Amino acid sequence: MDDPTDRHWGYDLGKRAGVRSGVLYPVLRRMLEAGWLVDGWESADEVAGRPPRRYYELSGEGFQHFKDELAVAQTDPRVRPAINTGVL
Repeated sequence: MDDPTDRHWGYDLGKRAGVRSGVLYPVLRRMLEAGWLVDGWESADEVAGRPPRRYYELSGEGFQHFKDELAVAQTDPRVRPAINTGVL
């Protein structure tokens, strides 16, 4: 995630990751249940003639887990090239 402290919409996450919704939303649900994410809905003033969107944010625990996993990934020679080129 480019900005782990920002709100992220499920549709945009799936599109950017190249993951179908049938794969993405169960993962998001498990991350919510684990306490790694918090979610919410857009407020009425953010919605302009469309249904409100659900957003996801990393919780404090999720942010720490994300940092720990990234540190481990940086030592993995299979993943390091993707990190160094900005893919991850």
